[in-house]
Amino acid sequence: MSAEAAGDASAAGDASAAGDASAAGGEPGRTGANRAGAAGADDEVPLRVSTLEIFFDLVFAFTLTQLTAVLATRLSWLSAVQVLLIFGLLWWMYGAYAWLTNARPPVHTVERLLLLVGMAGFLIIGLAIPRGFGRYGVVLGLGYLLVVVVHAGLYYRVNANILRVAPFNVASAVLVTVAGLIHGPAGAAGPASYALWVAALAVQLGSPLIVHPSGFFELRPDHFCERHSALLIVAIGESVAAVAIGASGPARYGPVSFRLLASAVFGLAVAAAMWWIVFGAGDEERAQRVLSAASGARRTALALSALFYGNIPLLLGLVALAAGIQREVVQAAGRAAPASGTAVWAGQAILLACGAALFLAGEAVIRRTLGTGPWRPRAVAAAAALATTLPGLLAGLVTQLVLVAAVLVAPLLAEARIEGAPATHGDDGAG
Repeated sequence: MSAEAAGDASAAGDASAAGDASAAGGEPGRTGANRAGAAGADDEVPLRVSTLEIFFDLVFAFTLTQLTAVLATRLSWLSAVQVLLIFGLLWWMYGAYAWLTNARPPVHTVERLLLLVGMAGFLIIGLAIPRGFGRYGVVLGLGYLLVVVVHAGLYYRVNANILRVAPFNVASAVLVTVAGLIHGPAGAAGPASYALWVAALAVQLGSPLIVHPSGFFELRPDHFCERHSALLIVAIGESVAAVAIGASGPARYGPVSFRLLASAVFGLAVAAAMWWIVFGAGDEERAQRVLSAASGARRTALALSALFYGNIPLLLGLVALAAGIQREVVQAAGRAAPASGTAVWAGQAILLACGAALFLAGEAVIRRTLGTGPWRPRAVAAAAALATTLPGLLAGLVTQLVLVAAVLVAPLLAEARIEGAPATHGDDGAG
């Protein structure tokens, strides 16, 4: 079934019409060159994100909260490396599923059931993440293999060109599974395991150099932008929920702790500022217009650069910020020993500062790539976020949370001023 015919069927809300369109729209293995005319004719037909896709995003966001928990419970450079490796593979396959449902929405029962199986794979991965570089390494690898196989099977129903990409994904999943088999007597991963993880990530990140999606896969801008925005609001919401859960027990049964209340409230302020940065300036609508105006290889390149690669530092920043806030809330609640030692205390301050810097840097990259608004204020704020490390060390993490919230709000104020002056807006947005 062609992606364009599926979009028409989705707009009509008729699953049987989608099946008829599949029969009339040609074989699923057509290349982008054969479909260029149809794509141009149907680009104006909107394809909305389905509730099943949002359900999928909720399960995927659980894996992000598990990564947050890894950093929050055992803060170290090794844990940071593990989070980066796991996130790289997870984000790759999330993007793969976003392209899948962009090509055809899950309107048939078989497709919905298979998508639920893919969600089960992400759930297995999430459950295995805390010990993914130990005794649960094989479980994580097999869960990832399930995610990969289901994706390939579903995408083949839409476009047979997925067979050009699927071998890379399968090879990556096999490498991760083999890495899970290699661990020391205590169950900890050794250098060989990490080498296999790095190889697995390299296989996937390098695959576009061999099989570039342009010419083989098309995308619908409205759905693609909406899907990534839906994930971000779910991820921000779940990070707030994780912090609130950490504080809820002591707040209910223990004595009143003003440090706990302050940490939770300023943590919410940081999350609110992140929401405002992502959703408060109309960037989603602007991104849709930019991608809709582009065509062919240019559209694919913009989507990959902005919404796939640009969201990597943004989401990693969100994970780091949530971990830092969660550590502070748990300590303020008295449910964990206060951070002792200069290295641990500095690590917590660095985690908050780097989280805010990565988040703002990702936003700056997205704006600069798509030209959706001034990007320099966010880049400057990213550098300023790093400077909050020292106050965090000297005055405590609550003070640093206040400063981080202020740094996140500052570019919003600067952008409002820039957008009030059209002459400077054009220069900054384009720069």
